[in-house]
Amino acid sequence: MGESSRESSRDQRASFKSQLNRVYAWYTVGFVLFIVTLGVAEHMGLPRGVIGIVFLLATVGLYAGIGLMSRTNDPDEYYVAGRRVPAMYNGMATAADWMSAASFISLAGTLYLTGYGGLAFIMGWTGGYCLLALLLAPYLRKFGRYTIPDFLGARYGDGPVRLLGLFTAILVSFVYVVAQIYGVGLITARLSGLSFEIGIFVGLGGILVCSFLGGMRAITWTQVAQYIVLIVAYLVPLVWLSVKQTGVPVPQLVYGQQLERVTAKERELVDDPKERAVIRAYESRSADLAAKLRDVPSALAAERAEARRALVELRESNAPLTRIQAAERRLAAVPRDAAAARLAWTAAKDAADERSKPLAGMPPHAQAYAGDPDGTPSEKRAYDDSRTNFLALVFCLMVGTAGLPHLLTRCYTTPSVREARESVTWTLFFILLLYISAPALAVLVKYEIFNVLVGTPFDHLPPWIAAWSKVDPTLLSVSDVNHDGVFQLGEMRIGGDIIVLATPEIAGLPYVVSGMVAAGGLAAALSTADGLLLTISTALSHDLYYKMVEPRAPTGRRVMLSKVLLLVVALAAAYVASLKVADIVFLVSAAFSFAAAGLFPALVAGIFWKRANRWGAALGMLAGLGVTFYYMATTHPWLRAAFGVTRPIADHLWWGIQPISAGVFGAAAGFAVIVVVSLLTPAPRANEQALVDFVRYPGGPSAP
Repeated sequence: MGESSRESSRDQRASFKSQLNRVYAWYTVGFVLFIVTLGVAEHMGLPRGVIGIVFLLATVGLYAGIGLMSRTNDPDEYYVAGRRVPAMYNGMATAADWMSAASFISLAGTLYLTGYGGLAFIMGWTGGYCLLALLLAPYLRKFGRYTIPDFLGARYGDGPVRLLGLFTAILVSFVYVVAQIYGVGLITARLSGLSFEIGIFVGLGGILVCSFLGGMRAITWTQVAQYIVLIVAYLVPLVWLSVKQTGVPVPQLVYGQQLERVTAKERELVDDPKERAVIRAYESRSADLAAKLRDVPSALAAERAEARRALVELRESNAPLTRIQAAERRLAAVPRDAAAARLAWTAAKDAADERSKPLAGMPPHAQAYAGDPDGTPSEKRAYDDSRTNFLALVFCLMVGTAGLPHLLTRCYTTPSVREARESVTWTLFFILLLYISAPALAVLVKYEIFNVLVGTPFDHLPPWIAAWSKVDPTLLSVSDVNHDGVFQLGEMRIGGDIIVLATPEIAGLPYVVSGMVAAGGLAAALSTADGLLLTISTALSHDLYYKMVEPRAPTGRRVMLSKVLLLVVALAAAYVASLKVADIVFLVSAAFSFAAAGLFPALVAGIFWKRANRWGAALGMLAGLGVTFYYMATTHPWLRAAFGVTRPIADHLWWGIQPISAGVFGAAAGFAVIVVVSLLTPAPRANEQALVDFVRYPGGPSAP
């Protein structure tokens, strides 16, 4: 009878997978036909604004349709997609869940701005998946509940550890989802022409329909569809750009060749007299700001008086309205008091100092580390700091990846432990398609800007520069610093968050390709945001309300509460994203640091060390989170301003490690405290130790 039941179950899974294959094959064909149709329509004169709106409505409408068809109130379906997602499709959904706005939008941009140093993200994130596969995924799947706090509560006893796990999962997911919604606003604003703030809430509708109605079931099948969109959108312009520059349609093969050309062009730009004139202009600007900072009150009074005098003169002479309005803006921009002036001028001086370096402050793309190991003492110190930061970031991202709650929850959705392992392998494969492409994209875009854009007269700059400047001037701005009327590299300030989105326009491709790339970025941000919001709402409704407040709550009420909380959290995250508190890369890295410090040590110790107990885990999680937050608060500029930290950042750095890798210290503190406190306090209960045998050994005891 048991054998017959297993045969039937295998047949059902095979039939279900075959049906999925047909559905998504037709979906892929339909997406390609949709792109071709819009391309033909653009060629026939369809306006760009209409193309952007069509992409926005079509993609969000598709995801909403999947959400509507997958709606459910069944807790198994809502929380873990019925535990019947085949390994390949779970890998595809997890890859979409993973390839957030940071991977799709910011990774190539980070590589563009930092060169070799940006490879730390690829190595860290990919290595983290190996840790996830080896140390956590199969064991959590065998445990077989709904959430990570579920495991922590069972392993360490319900109480402080479950509560801390709940808090950490919410903290990590909230910081991460703010980054995704920021990306959603950026893309929606570019596609629709709406303001950034309104674009956030428009894009939020696409996030909510999927996660609100169908939970993990809707999110899973939506994420598979989103992965197809985002990988096609990422690869098509990259291949096109590769063919344009080299004639070879495999950009990964010509990456080294183009990097050599970029390196040669970098040497030319460093010696270019016009670029040096731009550098001197920034050095002069830095010197002026330094003079102001020596006596802030007097400098502020003089600046305000000068701005008022200029405005009065313009009004008395009946100057053109545009000049008067410019003078009014200048007066309004004067800092309100000495403290605000000091902050503003310090930030402006730091920016001027950065831009007064060759290559607009970017390091040579192929240079492994800053400084010189055989140079002067300062060059040796710069080399050591650069190498230390690279390794610290790799470690932090590896451990943080393995501790991300929305990825760990994915371990529960496969039919078996074996398929949980296979799912991680598929995930790595699907991620690899993008991660081996991002370095090539960064180099090809840099080659295009260095060889096509640099040297263009300002009145002949391509339209995409003005278009992106309107979306957000902090992401892209140009100014004729040396007043020669010709664009130089040092005269452009570009943020990493728009490199991928602007690639089709930089390469001169049809606008339909720009719309497709934006749709891919939207898919990446939406897919991750869906998973994160579900993680937060599930933690609140299942782990807090059901497990700790009202254990007798019926399943229907729990699922409904999860949906309501999801809506509330989404609106709160959208509001925070609209404040633009930091860029996408920092927000994502902060989430990884908190995951590395707050969850990874307790999970690994709980699976592999029977002696780890609740007091060790609780104090270890507190220590990890506390150390991480303290380090970020004293070293990151935005948090320093929020907490009024005025001492130089260098005084707060430990071993020169930047705040983006704060989780290194938190994870080390977490492990150390877990070990020491667990050894100094009584051993865990027998049922808690039995859980270790259950999840680790196939023939272990029954679930406690």
